[in-house]
Amino acid sequence: MQRFMRTLMLAASLSIPTVVCADAHITGSVADLAWMTGSWSGPMGNEQTLEENWVHQKAGTIAALVRITTMDSTNMVELLVIEQQGTSLTLHIHQWSPDFAPRTGGPQTMALVDIGENSVRFKASEPGTLSSLAYSRPTHDTFNIDVETGEGAKFQINLRAQ
Repeated sequence: MQRFMRTLMLAASLSIPTVVCADAHITGSVADLAWMTGSWSGPMGNEQTLEENWVHQKAGTIAALVRITTMDSTNMVELLVIEQQGTSLTLHIHQWSPDFAPRTGGPQTMALVDIGENSVRFKASEPGTLSSLAYSRPTHDTFNIDVETGEGAKFQINLRAQ
C-alpha cells in the first residue's frame, strides 16, 4: 500500500504544470538572434507597409531600422536595439515621425521573457505604448511580429524576406 501511495503521489506531482516565476532570470545571447538579420516587409493595414531591416549582431547588440509607409509618404520611423546585459537581453525601442519628432514620451525598455530557436519575446519593463513584443521566423522567408499594446490589444504582423 505504501508503495502504491508513493507511485500515486509521484504521478500526481508530474501532472502539475510547471509555473515559471515572472521574476525568473531568462538567459540569452545576442548571438542567438542571428536568425533575425535581414530585410523584411509586409502589409500593416490601411494601405500601409511595414519594413524592418535588421543588421548583423556585433559588439553585444543587434539593431533594426523600421519604417511604416503608404504609397506616397512615410508615417513612422523606429529604432530597435537589443543589447546583451550580463547573461540576458534587453530591447530598447523608440519611434519618431519622419521629421524626427518623437511619437512617444521617450524610448521604451523591454526585458527578455522567452527565447527559443528562431523566436524571442520581450515584456515591457514599465508601462508604455507596448506591453510585449515577440519575433519569430517560422520559415526561411517569413518573419512574424506579435504585438501587445499597453491597452491590451494583440495582433500579428506577417513580413516576408526582401
